[in-house]
Amino acid sequence: MYLRKIDGPRSVKLPDGTMMTRADLPVPETRRWVASRKATVVKAVAYGLVAREEAREMYGLSDDELGEWETAVRDHGEVALKATALQKYLQL
Repeated sequence: MYLRKIDGPRSVKLPDGTMMTRADLPVPETRRWVASRKATVVKAVAYGLVAREEAREMYGLSDDELGEWETAVRDHGEVALKATALQKYLQL
């Protein structure tokens, strides 16, 4: 089995005891961002699986876009990443 050389860890342990690996990340070609994919990227950055810059480059995200996702999760939880909840949380 060949493991490609990468910077950073291959897996991290989340506070709930589960392991998150790079295989859990959305594919770099992702264009449709559902809440679960956004949450996965935010968790990966927050727990050090991928660096913030690496995530931005990998997924073609702006600094503001990733920052908004992180703020939404921090302030309101992962439910705030759903498009249907967006209006509710933007008005606060």
